[in-house]
Amino acid sequence: MSPTPAAPPARDWGDLPGAGICHLFGQAARLSLEPLRARFRNIAEKSSLRVYLLGKYGQRKIKEIQEREAAEYIAQARRQYHFESNQRTCNMTVLSMLPALKDALMHQLNSESLTSLLKNRPPNKLEIWEDLKIISFTRSIVAVYSTCMLVVLLRVQLNIIGGYIYLDNAAICKNGTTPLAPPEVQQQYLSSIQHLLGDGLTELITVVKQAVQKVFGSVSLKHTLSLLELEQKLKEIRKLIEQHKDLSHSDKIGSRSLLCHYMMPDEENPLATQACGLTERDVATIKLLNETRDMLESPDFSTVLSTCLNRGFSRLLDNMAEFFRPTEQDLCQSGSVNSLSSVSLPLAKIIPIINGQIHSVCSETPSHFIQDLLMMEQMKDFAANVYEAFSTSQQLEK
Repeated sequence: MSPTPAAPPARDWGDLPGAGICHLFGQAARLSLEPLRARFRNIAEKSSLRVYLLGKYGQRKIKEIQEREAAEYIAQARRQYHFESNQRTCNMTVLSMLPALKDALMHQLNSESLTSLLKNRPPNKLEIWEDLKIISFTRSIVAVYSTCMLVVLLRVQLNIIGGYIYLDNAAICKNGTTPLAPPEVQQQYLSSIQHLLGDGLTELITVVKQAVQKVFGSVSLKHTLSLLELEQKLKEIRKLIEQHKDLSHSDKIGSRSLLCHYMMPDEENPLATQACGLTERDVATIKLLNETRDMLESPDFSTVLSTCLNRGFSRLLDNMAEFFRPTEQDLCQSGSVNSLSSVSLPLAKIIPIINGQIHSVCSETPSHFIQDLLMMEQMKDFAANVYEAFSTSQQLEK
């Protein structure tokens, strides 16, 4: 029996050529991956840092935006409050100036002296009545025109100056910056309203008187007029006034309203005539006056003034309609209740009615007439546009 062969000895696979190569390859792979791992770790760390920095930057930007929006909201609220306060000042200024306007009108168109003469039954009674007719219509028509002009002009002036005052009070005009409208400039600028109460009013009276004479001059005192016919007469007078072209101003009017020169003197007048020796205050005042003229020459101003005049004459007729109410006898005869032509009055009876309208038109207490003008939506929108134009930082760059 042959002996069992012995088991072969165990081999060390590392001794094999192929295994050695694998072992070496594994070590080389581990060594080559170390820089890659380090690089990935570096990238991850940098990415985390970038995310952190971006987060902080985003938070800071969001905070800046929130702070800017809050500042803008506060500035807008402050400007809105200042604007509304300025409009109340406008209204109070108009009311405070109406007595002076009424006094100037009653002084230049003194119908009271004529009515006093008529009480004494003078021999030239008819002549006095004719004068009273022209003066009474002229006075009330000029009262409507001048009051509308006063309301719109003051709205322009006080919103221009209000815009500058807002900028002067804002932070943008601090740090030693010269004020745009110091108090002395404001006073000198606003005093230009006296032209409307002086020379401008005198010119307006002359033009209106000529128009009234042309329309009513030949109308007999016994001639009867209904409210509708009276309205038509007033329209004829308005047409003559608003199309009137003074030869002394015809070459300067251009596109501006024909009524502008009653509100402001020509550019070469007052301060501008003093070509030399103008102070900084004078220069600032002239700038404000020129800006006001620009506004008066704008289509928006013409539209607002025209709307005011339409509203004013409509209210004047409403006031007079109280005296044209039909009696029971009139209602029985005509059978019409609301017709504007159902009642007619002799011109001699209309004269004292129209003559007394100045006390309603130029009342220092808020009458329906003046309230209508002050509360017009077109007036409010126009005032807001003027204030907006002169209360923004772009105004400083002009």
